[in-house]
Amino acid sequence: MVNSPRPLILIRGFGGPDVQDEQRDAYQGFNNGTVYPARRGENYIYEGFVLRALKSPHHPYRDATNVVGYYAEEQPAPEEKGVWPRHLLEGTVVVDVPMAEEVLSAGAAGTLWIYRYYDLLPRTMECYGEGLVRLIEIIQEAMSKKEEFTGVDIVAHSMGGLVVRAALSRLKKDESEKLIHRIVTLGTPHRGIAFQYMPDQLVKSLPDSVADEIAAFDPDNRNHWPIPFDTRRILTVVGTDHRSYSNKFAGLGNRIATLIDDGTLSYNRSDGLVKQSSAQIPGAPRTFVHKCHGGRDSLVTSREAYEIAMRFFHGTHHVRLRLGKAEVTRGRDLFGRSEFYFGVSVKPRSVDFDLFHQSTNAENYYGPFREKDFTDELPDLAGELKKPLSAPGDATNGWAGENRLIWEGWLDTSVKPSGAADGILVFRLDVHVCERDTFGVGFSDNVVFRKQYYVQAVPGGTTGELRLYLHTGEHFLAPGVTTEEVRAAAEEEGTEVQLMKPADEGQPGTWTFNVGGTGFTADLLLTVAKSS
Repeated sequence: MVNSPRPLILIRGFGGPDVQDEQRDAYQGFNNGTVYPARRGENYIYEGFVLRALKSPHHPYRDATNVVGYYAEEQPAPEEKGVWPRHLLEGTVVVDVPMAEEVLSAGAAGTLWIYRYYDLLPRTMECYGEGLVRLIEIIQEAMSKKEEFTGVDIVAHSMGGLVVRAALSRLKKDESEKLIHRIVTLGTPHRGIAFQYMPDQLVKSLPDSVADEIAAFDPDNRNHWPIPFDTRRILTVVGTDHRSYSNKFAGLGNRIATLIDDGTLSYNRSDGLVKQSSAQIPGAPRTFVHKCHGGRDSLVTSREAYEIAMRFFHGTHHVRLRLGKAEVTRGRDLFGRSEFYFGVSVKPRSVDFDLFHQSTNAENYYGPFREKDFTDELPDLAGELKKPLSAPGDATNGWAGENRLIWEGWLDTSVKPSGAADGILVFRLDVHVCERDTFGVGFSDNVVFRKQYYVQAVPGGTTGELRLYLHTGEHFLAPGVTTEEVRAAAEEEGTEVQLMKPADEGQPGTWTFNVGGTGFTADLLLTVAKSS
């Protein structure tokens, strides 16, 4: 089934002191993709966000980039204004009437727009925020005659997320929630950039034209919260691959910032530029991807960014994974002081890219835990994220939410392999537990447990209630295998399929299942609900 999506706005990040090259870039970096030589089929070449969106068989978009012009100086309204109100035809963000008539003749639903804020002057966040509000008003006006306007979706990279926040600050909360449906930020420094206060001479040497943008990265800023928008409608995508980022000065700055916070150079915990703890918003859902801030195979040019955003905007189901009981059954270096780390990674069916990633290299595990049942009291994530980034310490390693929330995400039943039945959700869950010795006597990289599982949600009966299965292999997930065959396999002992049990906690739509083996065992709770 092909749905007509809401209009989508893409917003680039910081361009530096000289933005002439950025002004010449037609799609502001969103047309750049990545080649993955080790993968095949649809996973081989990612053509970039724009082209992938235009080609999508599930949620196709139409290019509306040329409908709006962006100018450094005020433009007068043309004599021929068509059906457009005069105030949208004059100023610095204006409708091109002939292009609007051509592109929008079939409506504005499912259109894709590039917000070119670097064409505007002055270079201030206030100017950029005002321009974005104007663009949304233009889209709203385009839909007002024949279509229902339910808001726009926005994907914003890096400073682009701060531009969105500047726009939100110009609106009342009820206004913003009518104009904007959902927002995805990719590596946005919501709490600033950790090392900005360090290279003071460099900051002072920058031209005045970028001073306002640089000020938006201040790690001492205490005015980041609250946001005049429902934070549950903002998804923050957090990059974790600092090693691939080309700006080595930024990587060194983040490592030194970690030394100041934690007293060690062992960690970086950033995407190369933005700290993981800065790219998140208290109360907002977040996800980790092992990508760097910019460049090749980065937050803005990777397939992961597209897949995550599309599921957040169009997903049919909202999924929450929590940790119940847990126990480490081996480990504990006899000569040192052990601590444990816990994490998962998630991949959707038929897409060989993570929707959520935790690993040793990503430096984003939950922990450390010194109790074998993981009952250690971890810091409250939302509370820590409300502090200025410059505050001492980085205690943002706590659970993603209440009741030991591990991951929440969105899945889309319309994205499935050819021949697969409709309405079925499948994703792969990779569970891992690691151990290290903090005294330096034992090993620093013990793997206590790691195993992959496959979760399958199947609608059953006339009521559509889900039946959830846990697979330890892919045999019963192949196209052509019927749900009756899966059910029969789950009823037999010793097969690689188990039927999950409804959780005994009075929560509808929640199931429990056990993971474990040599070294670790745990009960996980999975809540699956239709997206609102």
